Amino acid sequence: MNQKIICYDEDLGVEAYSFTGVSQNFPNHFHDYYVVGLIEEGERRMIVNNQEYTLEPGDLLTFNPYDNHSCEGINGSRLTYRCINLKKEIFLPFSGTEFPRFLSPMQAQTDLAEDFQQLHCAIRNESEAEAKETLFILFIEELLQKYSQETNLAAVNDKEPITMICEYLETHYDQKITLDQLCQLVHLNKHSLVRQFTREKGITPYRYLETYRIVKAKELLEQGCSLIEIADRTGFYDQSHFTNYFSRFIGLTPNQYRKIFVRGNEE
Repeated sequence: MNQKIICYDEDLGVEAYSFTGVSQNFPNHFHDYYVVGLIEEGERRMIVNNQEYTLEPGDLLTFNPYDNHSCEGINGSRLTYRCINLKKEIFLPFSGTEFPRFLSPMQAQTDLAEDFQQLHCAIRNESEAEAKETLFILFIEELLQKYSQETNLAAVNDKEPITMICEYLETHYDQKITLDQLCQLVHLNKHSLVRQFTREKGITPYRYLETYRIVKAKELLEQGCSLIEIADRTGFYDQSHFTNYFSRFIGLTPNQYRKIFVRGNEE
């Protein structure tokens, strides 16, 4: 059975995903938020920031914002997986002025798996706000204590040419951008630019642009914009091009993703 269930919890401000029996492979990409997820069934080969991991049931995933990652099934194994997506600001009450950084993207056979399942079920079942908040606070505090360190995300990347390229891509993502433009920006040839960017980010400039366009598209979906408008505003050729990319990167169609925010917009 291939099933995908998503919901948005307004009390906590988090998205919750449940994938059952999924065979889809995910290309190299990143998110602008934290992801915490649990493998419940299936084995996967995952690459995060150019390092390979093998995922098994009971492993907890902890992605930092802008950690590039890809994954694929092993020997036809189907994935059953649940996760929550957490905006950076959610962590500030726990960590003060600094954003935390998980030291590893995988916590093998962690004893926090049961606590995470309990929290995820509370979100899925729309439990009382106070009960969910208590579970959330206890889980996040223990997660940070075990697996993170504090860091200023804005200061992580101190390599000026790469920073300039990222800023340019994030500013002009709705336009057609060529390697020639980026080369002129940082005064590097194409070979040096692609090699240096990929070594630093673990992802090519073009894939970085694609991923950032998806990040902005998600924001517009949350606002209820039409697919045609979103495609136009995020630099995709047309609605079909946008839908194909979104499904590859997120594992859901744009309409499936937008539905989790419909109730909140109506209210």
